[in-house]
Amino acid sequence: MNEINLFAAFLMGLFGSGHCLVMCGGVASSLQLASKHERPFVIALCYNLGRLTSYGVAGLMVASLGIQFAKQNTTFALSLSMVSALFMILLGLYIMRIAASLQWIEKAGKTVIWQHLVKINRHLLPIDSYPKALAYGALWGWLPCGLVYSALTWTLSAESPLQGLLIMFAFALGTFPALLLTSQISTKVSSFINHQIVRILLGNLFIWYGIYLLIIASNKLVH
Repeated sequence: MNEINLFAAFLMGLFGSGHCLVMCGGVASSLQLASKHERPFVIALCYNLGRLTSYGVAGLMVASLGIQFAKQNTTFALSLSMVSALFMILLGLYIMRIAASLQWIEKAGKTVIWQHLVKINRHLLPIDSYPKALAYGALWGWLPCGLVYSALTWTLSAESPLQGLLIMFAFALGTFPALLLTSQISTKVSSFINHQIVRILLGNLFIWYGIYLLIIASNKLVH
């Protein structure tokens, strides 16, 4: 899978869980109180499986698009790899809160996609069944998120649509532990991940990985 692999995508989701808790943690926690007749953990699990499904579909679509463009031009294919690397660097800066480097893409996603999809919410509330929780998670999987969009740029250089789907599945699985934990434990996890030292370490990890991918893509482009 070139320089990008499923384990790296999983780690990205795992280490980015702090951001996920901010974006979706409140929704996930409220689901556990939404139904009086269904098991709270199963409701939360269905919600997260819905998210995973949407991430996988997005990965499949973006990978298919990237492959079609890459077939036309080898240089363009390498350029897509460089875009993925640059997004890793932007993600690192975003996590360290040095710069709002991904807010622009979140705003674009809100304008183009989310403002239309969010209207479906009213048809799914209250979340009183497992299918509704699954559908609700699938809907919230399209919430504009810089972390998700960064993961999606990896699928641009995937070798097949299936590979793009698997990358996003691995990323989603990395976010599962934090979002499936009880609210009390989630708060502790969030406090740890959002600690300044942890954010700096994780941010540097993404930045150096991005630089590594950028160097490899640049060398291939030159030679």
